[in-house]
Amino acid sequence: MSLAKWTVGLMAGMSMLAFAAQANAGEVRVTVAEYSAKTGPYFDSVKKEFEAANPGITVKFEVVPWEVLLQKLTTDITAGTNADLSIIGTRWLIDFVQQDVAEPLDSYIKPDFKDRFIDTFLSPSIMDGKTYGLPIAASARAMYYNKELFEKAGIANPPANWTELQEDARKIKALGSGTFGFGLQGKEIETDVYYYYAMWSQGTEILNKDGTSGLGTPGALEAAKLYKSMIDEGLTEPGVTSNNREDVQNLFKQGKVGMMITAPFLSNQIKDEAPNLKYGVAAIPAGPTGARGTYGVTDSIIMFKNSKNKDEAWKLLDFLFTTEQRAKFTQGEGFLPVNKEEAKMDYYVNNADLAAFTALLPDARFAPIIPGWEEVAQITSDAMQKIYLGGDPEAGLKDAAAKANAVLKK
Repeated sequence: MSLAKWTVGLMAGMSMLAFAAQANAGEVRVTVAEYSAKTGPYFDSVKKEFEAANPGITVKFEVVPWEVLLQKLTTDITAGTNADLSIIGTRWLIDFVQQDVAEPLDSYIKPDFKDRFIDTFLSPSIMDGKTYGLPIAASARAMYYNKELFEKAGIANPPANWTELQEDARKIKALGSGTFGFGLQGKEIETDVYYYYAMWSQGTEILNKDGTSGLGTPGALEAAKLYKSMIDEGLTEPGVTSNNREDVQNLFKQGKVGMMITAPFLSNQIKDEAPNLKYGVAAIPAGPTGARGTYGVTDSIIMFKNSKNKDEAWKLLDFLFTTEQRAKFTQGEGFLPVNKEEAKMDYYVNNADLAAFTALLPDARFAPIIPGWEEVAQITSDAMQKIYLGGDPEAGLKDAAAKANAVLKK
């Protein structure tokens, strides 16, 4: 090849690279967790509104189902093909921080921006004094109950404790016609959490004060025996380990389950899919000493360190966390408000369902922000599935505690 041709080829190649770089300049790529059928349309509207207000910046949202989100992020990070921003489960954040892939946001956050947030929901994303994420979604858990089934079974009020819940479940089971007293999740995400509700009511925490697993405690065993006894007595839906959260929620919406524990987004689903269903929301039942607990959840949106468009990405974050955008997203998905001004809106103040969840926040536990937490959670879920299928609770929990402690010691 002549020098002239080589030079022309090099110039052409450089022009193509420059064009590609220019094409990507100002593009913000975002990986979004799919919460419901409303998630995609909401972010489509964000793209239109944000790009119209910010000429020169384009936004590309990729909506990913929750059950594959962590695997996708792990694969993308390893390959260096991750987006600029991503929604994550806040419980994953410590691993991303330790891998040094999450960008601290403090240089962008001004006092007035930080003041938009309710501290309870912002604090889980702050580590070692640095803010690595912003709470894109917040939720808690409470007990839904079917008022019509309660009335037919002669039950006046939702159960205050697990003993009353068992009694009520027996009455609902006695109605026949394919009705089940208590919906028990036994598959996929938050299977461990469904077990923690009973465990917390026994006064037992996920982690002991010395940092070891709480699975080996007497309270953990009592909680496992409680759920297993309800399965054995036929007080739950059949095939518990085949049902994830959505499956149990569908049974509730169909009027087949008397009680279940889940998040406020079920209220929105009932409104859209089962508007004639008469239901109520109550506190999760207490244990023998009055102890109870709910699961507090935040999902965060983070910026990756290798983003080439950090300033543009921050502009998008600032837009997403305006009161107007927070209200659209939160109300559409059925979450709790993380924005102080949003929380003052009539939608929240006068919403009986959301008020029930908000009242439980003082008893909320968040997933421990510790390395290896996802592995510990999976160990717990696997142990509970074996117990639900007929395994011995004591042996199962002893084995799970040993496995969890091995992870916690790493």
